[in-house]
Amino acid sequence: MIGYVTLGTNDLPRAAAFYDALLAEIGAKRLMDFGRGYSYGESMDRPTLGIVIPYDTKPATVGNGVMVALGVDSRATVDRVHKKALELGGTDEGPAGPRGDDFYAGYFRDLDGNKLSVFCMG
Repeated sequence: MIGYVTLGTNDLPRAAAFYDALLAEIGAKRLMDFGRGYSYGESMDRPTLGIVIPYDTKPATVGNGVMVALGVDSRATVDRVHKKALELGGTDEGPAGPRGDDFYAGYFRDLDGNKLSVFCMG
């Protein structure tokens, strides 16, 4: 159902370096360059994540309660991606670990303060 999600940035080169390295951990890459941002994913026929300079040219801000969750294949991948986010300068919003019986996740903020989760089921 979701086609794509975008996150605002005030420093596109910095954000691109963060997401190039982070999303490579789960097999995603830049799929599209649209001048004021990039789209990342596995292919254009699957959901993508965009990083953009806001269209209205006003500063990008973090949406309170907004979070992007990246689904991965294993707990080891959750651990690896969460660790990579912090190595790249992201901030910890909750360490990787179990959250209930079948849900395993880690939470972090990117360099612009956008909140993300990396998770797996089972």
